[in-house]
Amino acid sequence: MSLIWRLTARLRRALLAGDETLGLHGYGRPFGVRGNLMPLRFNMLLAQAGIDPADVRLLRHQDIVQGKTVYRLWRDFPAGFEEYQSGQAAAQRARFAAPYWASFVASPGGETLFVGIYRVEACTNVAAPFVSPLLQTPVPAHEVDLYALSPMAELSEFIGMLTIDWGDGARSWVQRADRQDKAILELRRAILEPEFPGYGAFMAQLSELESLPLSWRTALSASRGIYLLTCPRTNEAYVGAALGSDGFWGRWLDYARSGHGGNVGLKSREASDYRVSILETVASSATETDILVIEARWKAKLQSREMGLNRN
Repeated sequence: MSLIWRLTARLRRALLAGDETLGLHGYGRPFGVRGNLMPLRFNMLLAQAGIDPADVRLLRHQDIVQGKTVYRLWRDFPAGFEEYQSGQAAAQRARFAAPYWASFVASPGGETLFVGIYRVEACTNVAAPFVSPLLQTPVPAHEVDLYALSPMAELSEFIGMLTIDWGDGARSWVQRADRQDKAILELRRAILEPEFPGYGAFMAQLSELESLPLSWRTALSASRGIYLLTCPRTNEAYVGAALGSDGFWGRWLDYARSGHGGNVGLKSREASDYRVSILETVASSATETDILVIEARWKAKLQSREMGLNRN
């Protein structure tokens, strides 16, 4: 059994026991009052794999374009993800200058999920306009560097299963591993979709809907009821009812694709990336009339006719 796998087993036992520290003697400095017990960190895995953290750049990809996310690109089209990752701003060349990249993507739940170690083989400036598989907007010639990247076997057993604590600097999406020793938060037995948070806790932007995990889409399609849209630009709210057989999911997709879902109040505003949430679900036996009565009650409670976007 490899040293990495022994380390993995110890990490799993510690995490399952609710212990954030492991007795890893001889690596780094001791952890607090626990003597030589210390938190497990990503640089430990790099070192165990024979990779010097000083040679590694950490990349946390988190772009969202018209509902498409890097996570979804990685999950559904790995070759497209690698093409997306290979094109980076030439003006930022110094930030990427390292022999290895450790790549992560932001999951639908906001986790920082490990997706592999890449060896940087070469860097070439692109002399023609560059179009990313995700961003789609052409970038002018010479403004993009194209990196030749080779996925490595090292730490590949953790792809899609390991999450780290990126910290508060989410906008700083490229960091030096030797200066940012990230704590490992979770190691899963298999690649898992984030658990659906429940109808009452669910919130998302319209642009995120089509990148949600399949189990979330299934849950949202299976239930009807009353929902809330809030506009990030005007702070106005709209109360609506999901009446159809495809539930909340189907109704919200209409908004995402049309920008207004046929509603008069929303048509009177510029298209926005509304936040959606659920105010109340109804029993499967509820009639359309039952649901509309509940919708009217929520409109009155939130005064969305007087101060929001409802027009009836």
